[in-house]
Amino acid sequence: MATTPAKTGGIHAPVQPSAELGAIVGNDRLPRSQVISKVWDYIKSNNLQNPANKREILADEKLKKVFGKDSVTMFEMNKHIAAHVKA
Repeated sequence: MATTPAKTGGIHAPVQPSAELGAIVGNDRLPRSQVISKVWDYIKSNNLQNPANKREILADEKLKKVFGKDSVTMFEMNKHIAAHVKA
């Protein structure tokens, strides 16, 4: 029986976070999917979603360094994170 090869591309490819993003997710290489998951964990644990509009993320000092502004929508977030990872 053949084994399925490990997924190594796309969202499963390990990436290196920038120093700014590393302050949130750690500095080890992680799959892109885990980077996003850890950012969400950080947002939820620090209560950074706008209570009036859950799609808006209110950046604290660490997230401002990644997003470059005070707030972003959850749809914009991935674009900002992508600028802080290297393959």
